[in-house]
Amino acid sequence: MSPQPPARTRRVDLVRLRRALPADVAAALDRYERHLAMERGLSPHTVRAYLGDVVALLVHLAGGTPDDATVEAIDLAGLRSWLASQHSAGASRTTMARRAASARTFTAWAARTGLLAADPGPRLSAPRPHRTLPAVLRPEQADAAMTVAGVGAEQGDPVALRDRAVVELLYATGVRVAELCGLDLDDVDYSQRVIRVLGKGSRERTVPFGVPAERAVRRWVEHGRSALVTDRSQRALLLGARGGRLDPRTARRVVHDVVGAVPGTADTGPHGLRHSAATHLLEGGADLRTVQELLGHATLATTQLYTHVTVERLKAIHDRTHPRS
Repeated sequence: MSPQPPARTRRVDLVRLRRALPADVAAALDRYERHLAMERGLSPHTVRAYLGDVVALLVHLAGGTPDDATVEAIDLAGLRSWLASQHSAGASRTTMARRAASARTFTAWAARTGLLAADPGPRLSAPRPHRTLPAVLRPEQADAAMTVAGVGAEQGDPVALRDRAVVELLYATGVRVAELCGLDLDDVDYSQRVIRVLGKGSRERTVPFGVPAERAVRRWVEHGRSALVTDRSQRALLLGARGGRLDPRTARRVVHDVVGAVPGTADTGPHGLRHSAATHLLEGGADLRTVQELLGHATLATTQLYTHVTVERLKAIHDRTHPRS
């Protein structure tokens, strides 16, 4: 299979292709973008992904020539041909399932708004995605990672203070990395030890955090943030080295570096800390509904994935320790 192009390169190409579309198609995509953002309340990242998929679909149906793209050209055969090309390019089952769902979302909207005479989307099948979870840290490994993050912070380095706040908050709350980077100073309530998070679909929730995370955030705000703050910072809680709001990519790098410094741990990022937090909550006795609320899952089915991790770990412990295992 051919390797997939880097994500950044693909985004640049799709932006260029979108600009080359006919005026009527571009106007339709503008309306669709407003629908996704305003009516469905999807995150900017999800909106970009959905639009990128539609652009790629339209250009594929036009034989690679954006100038010839039309919405009316979308039919079931074209959708299947597009997915087949994705498979040939090396797209994973998860990616193909996401793109099929994206195409069905667009064709349903196009049919409702009169751009398509009929909706071919419901007849489009795609492989079911693999529901895999990243490696989960053991509690002692998570504790060691927090210790690693604290080494530089003890020296008072502003970036190290921020990095410690990043990993402590991610593990303490289980929030998504985009939610973390979107936090403002006013979103932290130290007296109640909770943060106000704006999650997927613009759903707001309140998530508690513990004493270690409170100490890390306080030290960052009181002793580190002032060294990085600029006019660009506004009310952002976490800042990049140049004073702007912390970029999720930087936060991911921080987590990979910190966890990678702990001997014996699998490489993991912010999502791994999120899964670790959820698993440790369940192992500690939290019920699924509580964990669902903390993580901001729309359905309990998503949260139930974590029970598989917990059961597997319980079986492994049983195998290691029970005399008749």
